[in-house]
Amino acid sequence: MKKKSLGLNALLNGIRSVLNLLFPLITFPYVSRVLSVEGIGIYNFSITYIGYFLLIAGLGIATYAIREGAKYRENKNEMDKFSSQIFSLNMIATVIAYLLLFGSLIIFQNLHNYISCILIFSLQILFTTLGTEWIYTIYEDYAYITIRSIIFKVISIVLLFLLVRKPEDYLIYAAITVLSAVGSNLLNFIHARSFVHIKLTTKTNWRYHLKPILVIFASAIAVTIYVSSDTTILGLLKDDYAVGIYSTSVKIYQIAQGLLSALLTVTIPRLAFLWGQKRIGEYNKVLSKVLDSLGILVLPASVGLIMLSREVVLIIAGEKYLPSVNSLRIISWAIIFSIFSWIFSDCVLIPAKRENLVLRNTIITAIENIILNFILIPFMSYDGTSLSTVIAEFTVMIMNGYSCWDIIKPVILKKDTLKNLLDSIVGCVGIVVVCLLCDFGFEFMILKTIFSVVLSIIMYGAILVLLGNKNAYSMLDRAKIILKSKL
Repeated sequence: MKKKSLGLNALLNGIRSVLNLLFPLITFPYVSRVLSVEGIGIYNFSITYIGYFLLIAGLGIATYAIREGAKYRENKNEMDKFSSQIFSLNMIATVIAYLLLFGSLIIFQNLHNYISCILIFSLQILFTTLGTEWIYTIYEDYAYITIRSIIFKVISIVLLFLLVRKPEDYLIYAAITVLSAVGSNLLNFIHARSFVHIKLTTKTNWRYHLKPILVIFASAIAVTIYVSSDTTILGLLKDDYAVGIYSTSVKIYQIAQGLLSALLTVTIPRLAFLWGQKRIGEYNKVLSKVLDSLGILVLPASVGLIMLSREVVLIIAGEKYLPSVNSLRIISWAIIFSIFSWIFSDCVLIPAKRENLVLRNTIITAIENIILNFILIPFMSYDGTSLSTVIAEFTVMIMNGYSCWDIIKPVILKKDTLKNLLDSIVGCVGIVVVCLLCDFGFEFMILKTIFSVVLSIIMYGAILVLLGNKNAYSMLDRAKIILKSKL
């Protein structure tokens, strides 16, 4: 199989991530103004609730499939056999998820207000399984799913502006959200035949697959608990209004986090392949590149979001969501910790088959997060949920880093890596100064935001260049090459 460029893959996956994030970025300012805060709260509670059953249907299979499938991708027969077994396990888990979902809707009376919205979102369970996106990740093929994303995002946005017109239309908004995912996943399943031949099979090597899958699944459960428990516990202890306010800060946080994680996603199969082939030197080079690239981007993105939280909330959601500003400022710190925690778990521990340590670390963090939520929410409401998320992400980052220290130590302690971190911190001081000056210098919010972002980028880049940062010079060289090719 022809080796694909990590840079091209990162670009394509970045485009896809941007599209996935532009959808809420374009739609959320509209729906937050059209729908009521309570309607947004019902929408977010329902999608969070379905997330638990999506997790059951997924069973941790995607992560396992990417790690193991990378070893078979150059052997068509073995890959067909492996994919069919994994898909069959996925379908069994999907049936179980639906049975548990319907059972919960019958048993829990307080879910009846959400039942229509939950049932709409439940379509995602089946079609996520059919989407088999792990196949595209294994083969590092992002071109098709990027084009597919463009088509369905455009259709969804058009339908949104046509059909969502009044506060009661949150069910229509939910249906449009589902359409975007369902259509994409159905086409994924059809097109996957160009890579592998998938069929349901009873000839599954249960003993070989099930143990690591269940360990990864247990880790995913713990992750979901400490990611989603905030919204769930907030909804139980407070009300739909509090959930609606908090969901605004979370939505913005997820947009920033998703953009930064685009590079990381495309490197996972490459790192799994290199580790599986015992090519440790190449593995360290790719991992070092990931750490340097993200290190130089994560800190300024988080600091910039903290400094412009009020402006971002006003632009994206409007004045009635201003109470979420402080919550956003708090949770923005979690971007730094979550990205590096993800590097340590998905790029190091899982390829090294240390998923049991990921499970242990995540369970501890999930318990910590639940306890913190029950302590902080009664006193701080949605600000408390943000603070609990930050503490949880910091904890799991430290624990994951410690668990793979023997692997990452040669990379982390490199002189260039440490210099990149120091350069980034100094550059962030420049961003703070620029944003404060723009806050005093401009009265109009849009102008203030535009100048703050543009001047912060220029200031940050200039500081890195003055400090002799190799990554900054590398980016400048690439920009010069692109400009010359277009002239």
